[in-house]
Amino acid sequence: MFGERLKRARAAAGLSMKALSLQAGVSATMIKKYEHNESMPSSGVLVKMSRALGVRNEYFFRPAKYELEGIEYRKRSTVPQKVLNRIKADVLDQAERWIELYNLWPNFPLSPFTKPTFSISVIDDYCQIETIANELRQLWALGNQPITSMIDVLECHGVLVIVTDMDSSEKFDGFQASIGKQPIVVISSKWPGDRQRFTLAHELGHLILHVLLAEHLDEETACNRFAGALLFPEVAVHQYLGNKRHHLEIQELYLLKMDYGLSMMACIYRAKQLEIITEAKSKDLFMLFSMRKWRSQEPGQAYPVEQTSMFKQLIFRGLGEGILTESKAAELLGMSLVNFHQTRKLELSDDHLN
Repeated sequence: MFGERLKRARAAAGLSMKALSLQAGVSATMIKKYEHNESMPSSGVLVKMSRALGVRNEYFFRPAKYELEGIEYRKRSTVPQKVLNRIKADVLDQAERWIELYNLWPNFPLSPFTKPTFSISVIDDYCQIETIANELRQLWALGNQPITSMIDVLECHGVLVIVTDMDSSEKFDGFQASIGKQPIVVISSKWPGDRQRFTLAHELGHLILHVLLAEHLDEETACNRFAGALLFPEVAVHQYLGNKRHHLEIQELYLLKMDYGLSMMACIYRAKQLEIITEAKSKDLFMLFSMRKWRSQEPGQAYPVEQTSMFKQLIFRGLGEGILTESKAAELLGMSLVNFHQTRKLELSDDHLN
């Protein structure tokens, strides 16, 4: 148990055995023995390792009961395995704390994820995905207005969203996994908000569409169509862009991005999908974006990053209901008891909540 947790924390910190040994004041051989459960560190070494790895001492003694299952990466082939290992370790740690919180509640206040029933049982054309997205918006009472927070939508419907800050490049595209029957979607805190939102909607598409798609349809293409249709529904696209257009202005694409949280490029795709602009016009616009180097960073202000607060809210709710003790709440938040007391009284900023 201890060895597995040490190995995972070291992977999350991106430290070699040698690097950790230098900070802990022991040999790399001893670190290896700790990880193979052949020896246990002294209290002094444990404190040094905890500081080096950025975890509390209690982390090492939490039962290692869970594993991420069915991981589906949306990544470019150049993502180093070391980076993926760090992300996976961070995700598993956050997911374990979520599940531990869940198990402490007599009746957890959030319902588990259940796939809705739609009017279409088999999707044999990408255009039918518009109907699925529209029906989901109605079933989840989202209407046709912009979705304020995709994270809130997923979490309120039983999908666990993990935001990791372990991604230090543009190469990681998020992933979907599960622990038992609990679906998990992972995004990076380093991405702009429109990329986070599209990834969340795309991964939700996999959960919704997987068993509905006819064999000749590509699931990735279908999930991209679903993400666009969910974030910027057909009725809204026609309302803002009209039925037929000869050209789309860059400024109006930017305003749509800031309203609906969908990238300017994705708005162009939506206009092409719904035949508001021609294929030729969409190619012209994409070429313009390439020439001006807007594909990697679009012009104007970035869409705000999304954040998750559900985990923290449930911890403080559990504390208020007497379900959690202060020490357990502090442990789940990865804080010292002193800092937790100050945070509880609003004497520390939310930045101290890890």
